[in-house]
Amino acid sequence: MTKYAVVRITGKQYKVEEGKEILVDRIVDPKKVMAEVLLVANGEKVSVGKPLVKGVEVKFKVVAELEKGEKVDVYKFKAKSRYKKHIGFRPQYTRLLVEKIG
Repeated sequence: MTKYAVVRITGKQYKVEEGKEILVDRIVDPKKVMAEVLLVANGEKVSVGKPLVKGVEVKFKVVAELEKGEKVDVYKFKAKSRYKKHIGFRPQYTRLLVEKIG
């Protein structure tokens, strides 16, 4: 039985466990990581928030402020009109270590 939580960071939800690392969308100010705790499970005991779980906080440590993801290529093409376009970008992430759920 593991202890885990579901948190919302920058508008997206992540399942986190103590001692594990997660990749989240880039956080502009990594010293102020704000995580809203939506669910906490400790073995068979599960607490679901309405909308947030009161009295529970998840502590994070920033491992890497800026980490680039895999390049995403976007191609646009229209037949018989000589229209071709290529756009690419690399998403930016912040790597966080989950120190404590409690």
